[in-house]
Amino acid sequence: MKSLFIAASITALLASPALAGKAFISNERGNTITVVNTETWEVENEFFAGNRPRGITVSPDGSKIYVCASDDNLVRVFDANTYEELPSLPSGPDPELFIIEPSGKRLYIANEDDNLVTVTDTETRTVLAEVPVGVEPEGMGMSPDAKWVVNTSETTNMAHFISTEDYKIYHNVLVDQRPRYAQYTADGSRLFVTSEIGGTVSVMDIAEDGAPTVVGKISFEVPGVQPEWLQPVGAKVTSDGKRLFVALGPANRVAVVDAQSLDVLDYILVGQRVWQLDFTPDEKYLLTTNGNSNDITVIDVAKEEAVRSVQVGEQPWGVVTID
Repeated sequence: MKSLFIAASITALLASPALAGKAFISNERGNTITVVNTETWEVENEFFAGNRPRGITVSPDGSKIYVCASDDNLVRVFDANTYEELPSLPSGPDPELFIIEPSGKRLYIANEDDNLVTVTDTETRTVLAEVPVGVEPEGMGMSPDAKWVVNTSETTNMAHFISTEDYKIYHNVLVDQRPRYAQYTADGSRLFVTSEIGGTVSVMDIAEDGAPTVVGKISFEVPGVQPEWLQPVGAKVTSDGKRLFVALGPANRVAVVDAQSLDVLDYILVGQRVWQLDFTPDEKYLLTTNGNSNDITVIDVAKEEAVRSVQVGEQPWGVVTID
């Protein structure tokens, strides 16, 4: 009898569908998070996320979703499976973007209105440090070894390199106007910083001690698109370091860049005012948030082409995916 029960249980397990991944999209004007099934590309849920949700990330174990509720001046936390709201985290005023360290213990949060990077302990829910940076901090990047956090200040036009050991700034690098995002390669040897108004991506080689050197700039040109519309915002680089994808804002394109030669290879037409990007964990797809068309575009990474769009909430801003 026992063996029959075990056999039946195994059969049922094998017959059940595999758990699909999810994408969580923050809707800045709608004040919600939209949940999309990344196998069927259908909307599964939508829930309240606080006032003006923008930056969004996931805990390393995939159990929690963190959201910058900018007008609430805090980070809201949700269970990634049940969507239940958990105790929030202090963030400082007007959090916009943040990054979480691999251990999941510390969040580094850009406070746009207060010119600070706030370091928050996710376990004790306390502020560990406040790091003064340039005017209007926004972009946040972290080196793969978690020794350095990079903040970009939109008005100062700098990338600030903060040591995670003592929370001090050791390097300041001037970039083009209104830097928005900072993205390391997986091996930590290179850093890309997008500049929205400057229309470029600054490329930095990173020494073993973390020191940056600007080695080039990537610019963009699309026939029929006015140069002032080519506004680099979000960026993601493949784990093999071969391709860089850059969201170009009101140009409604994602640029495909050879991350080694820095040549722009192609432009992928997506939704209106493309803002942020995220790969699915297997890097098979790249998702874009399109704030003016209220949708996300799904890009096939291998083919480097858009394959579908999914309507989400009002003015989608950020996106994060989990298995």
